[in-house]
Amino acid sequence: MNLKQLVSKAKDKSNFTDLKAYIKFCDEYLKYITDNLQAIIVSQNENHYQFYQYKKEGNFQITRPINSNLMYDSNSFTESSKEFLKILQSIKSINKNDEAVRNILNNATYTIQQCVGSALDGLPAGQSNTARKLNGDLFEHFIRLIIREIGIDCKSGTIQVPVIVDGEPTFNMSYQHDLIIEKDSDVKVIGSIKTSSKDRIDKIFIDKFLYNKLTEKATPHIAIFLNDVQRKNTKKESEYGINSTFLPGHFKGYTVKLNPLDGVYYCDIRPNMQTEHILKDHIKKFDNLLIEDIWRFL
Repeated sequence: MNLKQLVSKAKDKSNFTDLKAYIKFCDEYLKYITDNLQAIIVSQNENHYQFYQYKKEGNFQITRPINSNLMYDSNSFTESSKEFLKILQSIKSINKNDEAVRNILNNATYTIQQCVGSALDGLPAGQSNTARKLNGDLFEHFIRLIIREIGIDCKSGTIQVPVIVDGEPTFNMSYQHDLIIEKDSDVKVIGSIKTSSKDRIDKIFIDKFLYNKLTEKATPHIAIFLNDVQRKNTKKESEYGINSTFLPGHFKGYTVKLNPLDGVYYCDIRPNMQTEHILKDHIKKFDNLLIEDIWRFL
Protein backbone atom coordinates (compact mmCIF):
# COMPACT_ATOMS: atom_id res chain seq x y z
CA MET A 1 0.00 0.00 0.00
CA ASN A 2 1.16 3.55 -0.69
CA LEU A 3 0.49 6.55 1.52
CA LYS A 4 -2.42 7.81 -0.57
CA GLN A 5 -4.16 4.45 -0.20
CA LEU A 6 -3.50 4.36 3.55
CA VAL A 7 -4.86 7.87 4.04
CA SER A 8 -7.93 7.05 1.95
CA LYS A 9 -8.54 3.94 4.00
CA ALA A 10 -8.14 5.78 7.31
CA LYS A 11 -10.67 8.42 6.19
CA ASP A 12 -13.42 5.82 5.79
CA LYS A 13 -14.76 4.70 9.18
CA SER A 14 -16.49 1.73 7.56
CA ASN A 15 -13.03 0.16 7.21
CA PHE A 16 -12.80 -0.20 11.01
CA THR A 17 -15.69 -2.42 11.98
CA ASP A 18 -13.82 -4.79 14.31
CA LEU A 19 -10.49 -5.24 16.06
CA LYS A 20 -9.05 -7.33 13.24
CA ALA A 21 -9.64 -4.41 10.85
CA TYR A 22 -7.69 -2.07 13.16
CA ILE A 23 -4.88 -4.62 13.42
CA LYS A 24 -4.78 -5.11 9.65
CA PHE A 25 -4.55 -1.36 9.04
CA CYS A 26 -1.75 -1.05 11.60
CA ASP A 27 0.14 -3.87 9.95
CA GLU A 28 -0.19 -2.20 6.54
CA TYR A 29 0.95 1.18 7.88
CA LEU A 30 3.96 -0.23 9.74
CA LYS A 31 5.08 -2.10 6.64
CA TYR A 32 4.77 1.11 4.62
CA ILE A 33 6.88 3.27 6.96
CA THR A 34 9.62 0.63 7.20
CA ASP A 35 11.10 1.77 3.88
CA ASN A 36 9.12 4.81 2.77
CA LEU A 37 9.81 7.70 5.15
CA GLN A 38 11.81 10.78 4.21
CA ALA A 39 13.14 10.96 7.76
CA ILE A 40 12.56 10.06 11.39
CA ILE A 41 12.99 13.21 13.47
CA VAL A 42 14.04 12.87 17.11
CA SER A 43 12.44 15.21 19.65
CA GLN A 44 14.98 17.63 21.08
CA ASN A 45 13.64 17.70 24.64
CA GLU A 46 12.41 14.12 25.15
CA ASN A 47 14.49 11.93 22.89
CA HIS A 48 12.27 8.85 22.98
CA TYR A 49 9.63 10.78 21.03
CA GLN A 50 9.97 10.76 17.26
CA PHE A 51 8.20 12.35 14.30
CA TYR A 52 7.77 10.64 10.95
CA GLN A 53 8.31 12.77 7.87
CA TYR A 54 6.68 11.59 4.68
CA LYS A 55 8.26 11.85 1.25
CA LYS A 56 6.92 13.89 -1.66
CA GLU A 57 3.72 11.83 -1.95
CA GLY A 58 2.85 13.07 1.56
CA ASN A 59 3.99 16.65 0.81
CA PHE A 60 6.90 16.11 3.24
CA GLN A 61 4.44 16.50 6.12
CA ILE A 62 5.45 15.60 9.65
CA THR A 63 3.34 13.45 11.94
CA ARG A 64 2.30 13.72 15.55
CA PRO A 65 4.95 12.75 18.17
CA ILE A 66 5.38 8.98 18.53
CA ASN A 67 6.69 7.41 21.73
CA SER A 68 9.32 4.96 20.47
CA ASN A 69 9.24 3.13 23.83
CA LEU A 70 5.64 2.10 23.12
CA MET A 71 5.46 1.93 19.32
CA TYR A 72 6.03 -1.48 17.75
CA ASP A 73 7.86 -1.85 14.47
CA SER A 74 6.42 -4.06 11.74
CA ASN A 75 8.12 -7.30 12.82
CA SER A 76 7.34 -6.88 16.52
CA PHE A 77 3.73 -6.01 15.82
CA THR A 78 3.15 -9.17 13.77
CA GLU A 79 3.75 -11.28 16.88
CA SER A 80 2.38 -8.92 19.51
CA SER A 81 -0.93 -8.36 17.73
CA LYS A 82 -1.68 -12.10 17.94
CA GLU A 83 -0.92 -12.05 21.66
CA PHE A 84 -3.02 -8.89 22.05
CA LEU A 85 -6.19 -10.66 20.92
CA LYS A 86 -5.43 -13.77 23.00
CA ILE A 87 -4.88 -11.68 26.13
CA LEU A 88 -8.13 -9.77 25.65
CA GLN A 89 -10.11 -12.95 25.15
CA SER A 90 -8.66 -14.56 28.29
CA ILE A 91 -8.32 -11.43 30.42
CA LYS A 92 -9.85 -12.96 33.57
CA SER A 93 -7.35 -15.82 33.71
CA ILE A 94 -4.09 -14.04 32.87
CA ASN A 95 -1.31 -13.52 35.38
CA LYS A 96 -1.94 -10.01 36.70
CA ASN A 97 1.70 -9.68 37.71
CA ASP A 98 3.05 -10.43 34.24
CA GLU A 99 4.54 -7.15 33.03
CA ALA A 100 4.97 -8.52 29.51
CA VAL A 101 1.21 -9.05 29.25
CA ARG A 102 0.49 -5.57 30.57
CA ASN A 103 2.97 -4.06 28.11
CA ILE A 104 1.30 -5.78 25.17
CA LEU A 105 -2.09 -4.36 26.19
CA ASN A 106 -0.71 -0.83 26.41
CA ASN A 107 1.74 -0.91 23.52
CA ALA A 108 -0.54 -2.64 21.03
CA THR A 109 -3.38 -0.22 21.79
CA TYR A 110 -0.98 2.71 21.45
CA THR A 111 0.63 1.43 18.24
CA ILE A 112 -2.65 0.69 16.50
CA GLN A 113 -4.15 4.08 17.28
CA GLN A 114 -1.00 6.01 16.42
CA CYS A 115 -0.85 4.29 13.04
CA VAL A 116 -4.37 5.56 12.35
CA GLY A 117 -3.51 9.06 13.56
CA SER A 118 -0.20 9.23 11.73
CA ALA A 119 -1.82 8.10 8.49
CA LEU A 120 -4.39 10.88 8.87
CA ASP A 121 -1.49 13.30 9.36
CA GLY A 122 -0.84 12.64 5.68
CA LEU A 123 -3.94 14.64 4.78
CA PRO A 124 -3.32 18.15 3.37
CA ALA A 125 -2.68 20.79 6.03
CA GLY A 126 -6.06 22.42 5.37
CA GLN A 127 -7.81 19.24 6.49
CA SER A 128 -6.23 19.03 9.93
CA ASN A 129 -9.57 19.52 11.69
CA THR A 130 -11.07 16.69 9.67
CA ALA A 131 -8.13 14.47 10.60
CA ARG A 132 -8.49 15.34 14.28
CA LYS A 133 -12.22 14.54 14.33
CA LEU A 134 -11.76 11.27 12.44
CA ASN A 135 -8.92 10.19 14.69
CA GLY A 136 -10.97 10.92 17.81
CA ASP A 137 -13.99 9.01 16.51
CA LEU A 138 -11.87 6.01 15.55
CA PHE A 139 -10.17 5.97 18.97
CA GLU A 140 -13.53 5.97 20.75
CA HIS A 141 -14.74 3.10 18.60
CA PHE A 142 -11.46 1.22 19.08
CA ILE A 143 -11.66 1.37 22.88
CA ARG A 144 -15.28 0.20 22.88
CA LEU A 145 -14.28 -2.76 20.68
CA ILE A 146 -11.50 -3.65 23.14
CA ILE A 147 -13.94 -3.59 26.06
CA ARG A 148 -16.40 -5.78 24.16
CA GLU A 149 -13.57 -8.19 23.37
CA ILE A 150 -13.00 -8.82 27.09
CA GLY A 151 -16.67 -9.77 27.41
CA ILE A 152 -18.32 -6.56 28.58
CA ASP A 153 -21.09 -5.03 26.49
CA CYS A 154 -20.80 -1.27 26.08
CA LYS A 155 -21.99 1.51 23.82
CA SER A 156 -21.90 5.23 23.23
CA GLY A 157 -25.00 7.35 23.16
CA THR A 158 -27.44 9.50 25.04
CA ILE A 159 -28.65 8.70 28.53
CA GLN A 160 -31.94 10.05 29.78
CA VAL A 161 -31.06 11.18 33.28
CA PRO A 162 -33.97 11.30 35.72
CA VAL A 163 -33.76 14.39 37.93
CA ILE A 164 -34.65 13.32 41.45
CA VAL A 165 -36.49 15.83 43.69
CA ASP A 166 -37.50 14.74 47.18
CA GLY A 167 -36.77 11.16 46.28
CA GLU A 168 -38.98 11.13 43.19
CA PRO A 169 -38.01 11.40 39.48
CA THR A 170 -39.47 14.69 38.26
CA PHE A 171 -38.19 15.06 34.66
CA ASN A 172 -35.35 13.88 32.42
CA MET A 173 -32.19 15.49 31.06
CA SER A 174 -30.22 14.12 28.12
CA TYR A 175 -26.49 13.40 28.49
CA GLN A 176 -24.21 12.26 25.65
CA HIS A 177 -21.35 9.92 26.61
CA ASP A 178 -18.53 8.11 24.77
CA LEU A 179 -18.82 5.00 26.93
CA ILE A 180 -21.84 3.56 28.69
CA ILE A 181 -21.73 0.20 30.47
CA GLU A 182 -25.00 -1.17 31.78
CA LYS A 183 -25.98 -4.25 33.75
CA ASP A 184 -29.60 -5.29 34.17
CA SER A 185 -30.70 -1.95 32.67
CA ASP A 186 -28.74 -0.08 35.33
CA VAL A 187 -25.90 2.24 34.29
CA LYS A 188 -22.75 0.90 35.98
CA VAL A 189 -19.99 2.98 34.35
CA ILE A 190 -19.89 6.19 32.33
CA GLY A 191 -16.74 7.07 30.45
CA SER A 192 -15.06 9.69 28.35
CA ILE A 193 -12.70 8.42 25.60
CA LYS A 194 -10.40 11.04 24.10
CA THR A 195 -7.03 11.00 22.38
CA SER A 196 -5.85 13.65 24.89
CA SER A 197 -7.21 15.59 27.86
CA LYS A 198 -6.47 18.93 26.21
CA ASP A 199 -9.44 21.33 26.62
CA ARG A 200 -11.60 18.48 27.95
CA ILE A 201 -10.54 17.68 31.49
CA ASP A 202 -12.84 20.26 33.12
CA LYS A 203 -15.97 18.86 31.44
CA ILE A 204 -15.27 15.29 32.53
CA PHE A 205 -15.11 16.23 36.21
CA ILE A 206 -18.17 18.46 35.95
CA ASP A 207 -20.13 15.75 34.12
CA LYS A 208 -19.60 13.39 37.03
CA PHE A 209 -20.62 16.02 39.55
CA LEU A 210 -23.81 16.98 37.69
CA TYR A 211 -24.84 13.43 36.79
CA ASN A 212 -24.50 12.13 40.34
CA LYS A 213 -26.09 15.25 41.82
CA LEU A 214 -29.11 15.00 39.50
CA THR A 215 -29.62 11.25 39.95
CA GLU A 216 -28.64 11.11 43.63
CA LYS A 217 -26.39 8.16 42.77
CA ALA A 218 -22.64 7.56 42.85
CA THR A 219 -22.22 6.18 39.32
CA PRO A 220 -18.53 5.66 38.51
CA HIS A 221 -17.12 8.03 35.89
CA ILE A 222 -13.86 7.19 34.14
CA ALA A 223 -11.66 8.79 31.49
CA ILE A 224 -9.50 6.99 28.91
CA PHE A 225 -6.79 8.92 27.07
CA LEU A 226 -4.22 7.87 24.51
CA ASN A 227 -1.57 10.44 25.44
CA ASP A 228 -1.03 14.05 26.41
CA VAL A 229 1.76 15.31 24.18
CA GLN A 230 1.84 17.51 21.10
CA ARG A 231 4.51 18.83 18.78
CA LYS A 232 6.22 22.13 19.48
CA ASN A 233 8.72 24.00 17.39
CA THR A 234 12.00 24.88 19.05
CA LYS A 235 13.95 28.07 18.31
CA LYS A 236 15.37 26.48 15.16
CA GLU A 237 12.65 25.64 12.65
CA SER A 238 14.44 22.43 11.72
CA GLU A 239 14.30 21.13 15.29
CA TYR A 240 11.26 19.63 16.96
CA GLY A 241 10.26 18.96 20.53
CA ILE A 242 7.16 18.00 22.46
CA ASN A 243 4.85 19.83 24.86
CA SER A 244 2.65 18.22 27.50
CA THR A 245 -1.04 19.08 27.12
CA PHE A 246 -1.96 17.80 30.59
CA LEU A 247 -3.00 20.38 33.19
CA PRO A 248 -1.93 18.98 36.58
CA GLY A 249 -3.24 21.97 38.54
CA HIS A 250 -6.73 21.63 37.09
CA PHE A 251 -6.72 17.87 37.67
CA LYS A 252 -5.63 18.22 41.30
CA GLY A 253 -8.04 21.09 41.98
CA TYR A 254 -11.07 19.24 40.64
CA THR A 255 -10.03 16.01 42.37
CA VAL A 256 -9.70 17.66 45.78
CA LYS A 257 -12.43 20.32 45.64
CA LEU A 258 -15.11 18.89 43.34
CA ASN A 259 -14.98 15.12 43.11
CA PRO A 260 -12.35 12.57 42.11
CA LEU A 261 -12.92 10.53 38.97
CA ASP A 262 -13.19 6.80 39.55
CA GLY A 263 -10.41 6.01 37.10
CA VAL A 264 -8.18 7.84 34.64
CA TYR A 265 -6.19 5.71 32.18
CA TYR A 266 -3.41 6.42 29.67
CA CYS A 267 -1.54 4.30 27.15
CA ASP A 268 1.28 6.89 27.07
CA ILE A 269 1.39 8.03 30.68
CA ARG A 270 3.42 11.13 31.54
CA PRO A 271 6.25 10.81 34.13
CA ASN A 272 4.67 13.26 36.61
CA MET A 273 1.48 11.18 36.65
CA GLN A 274 3.47 8.38 38.25
CA THR A 275 5.35 10.46 40.82
CA GLU A 276 3.31 13.50 41.92
CA HIS A 277 1.00 13.43 44.91
CA ILE A 278 -2.70 13.05 43.93
CA LEU A 279 -1.83 12.34 40.30
CA LYS A 280 -0.19 8.97 41.04
CA ASP A 281 -3.17 7.92 43.16
CA HIS A 282 -5.75 8.64 40.46
CA ILE A 283 -4.03 8.03 37.09
CA LYS A 284 -3.01 4.59 35.83
CA LYS A 285 -1.94 2.86 32.65
CA PHE A 286 -4.65 1.47 30.40
CA ASP A 287 -3.97 -2.17 31.30
CA ASN A 288 -5.22 -1.52 34.84
CA LEU A 289 -8.71 -0.79 33.53
CA LEU A 290 -8.93 -4.01 31.52
CA ILE A 291 -7.29 -6.36 34.01
CA GLU A 292 -8.65 -5.05 37.30
CA ASP A 293 -10.75 -1.91 37.63
CA ILE A 294 -13.54 -2.50 35.13
CA TRP A 295 -14.54 -5.71 36.91
CA ARG A 296 -14.61 -3.89 40.23
CA PHE A 297 -16.99 -1.27 38.80
CA LEU A 298 -19.37 -4.02 37.73
